[in-house]
Amino acid sequence: MQKTHSELELRDLGKQQLSEAELDALIGDRDYRLFLNAKNELYRARNMKQNPPSRTEAIRLMANNPNLIRRPIVIAGKHIVIGYDEEALAALK
Repeated sequence: MQKTHSELELRDLGKQQLSEAELDALIGDRDYRLFLNAKNELYRARNMKQNPPSRTEAIRLMANNPNLIRRPIVIAGKHIVIGYDEEALAALK
């Protein structure tokens, strides 16, 4: 069995926020609503589940409120896992 090594880059979004451009690139053609943290106070206060913001507004809100971003976000090549999804994370190995 061949071992593969991956580098892990951690980013503290509280100290080093993602810009709107970075979020736009990260989301790409995925559903931006998957990146919204449903447990966040702003998400609940604005009733985003029933009344989601536009993609542009969601990106602006996430850039200004990093706790609104669902975490962790794990990127492995072209694959991305949003939130703690044990099965999806195991499939990245």
